[in-house]
Amino acid sequence: MKKLLFTFAFLSFALSAFSQDFAIGPKVGISQTKLDLSKEYLKSGDAKFGYHVGLFARVGLGGFFVQPELLYTQTKARFSFEEMGSQPSNEYESSFNRLDVPVMLGFKLFNVLRLQAGPIASFNVNSELKNAGEDVRDVDFKKSTLGYQAGLGLDIGNLIIDAKYESALGNISNSVGGYETDHRLNQWILSLGFRLF
Repeated sequence: MKKLLFTFAFLSFALSAFSQDFAIGPKVGISQTKLDLSKEYLKSGDAKFGYHVGLFARVGLGGFFVQPELLYTQTKARFSFEEMGSQPSNEYESSFNRLDVPVMLGFKLFNVLRLQAGPIASFNVNSELKNAGEDVRDVDFKKSTLGYQAGLGLDIGNLIIDAKYESALGNISNSVGGYETDHRLNQWILSLGFRLF
């Protein structure tokens, strides 16, 4: 955790020396998350809301920019389990606590609107399956995953607004309750940041 914070700060300040535009500040927001499950016996539940809080930095040159972020993210997702020929079981809820490091690349239009996309690395802090029963006892969550984000941003004075879609490029777990599955998180994200300088 300390190494990530140090690396984030070092890169932000080092790159600022070579940029025409540099910004850094806090960022908070909400997300709406849904599980993508590819197996017949696992059914995705309703989307759930979560939150994130952290820091962003932006380095710009001309109309182009790079915006790395360091965010603590807490979100949830629901799913149900059913074996062949059985009735659907109770709905289960996974809780995800992650350290997210998205790096947005993009360009500005009219000095206000931003088009952006880029990779995101997510590190599992403490994710768990709640209310596990006889059918689904545990989930082996991966320590880290890669994904992508894409969306739009607005700059209004020192205020920055980001609206993005995120999807995982790989499984967040290889199995659920001992059953192999393609288990991914997709979410819509709305963030608010404040440019300190």
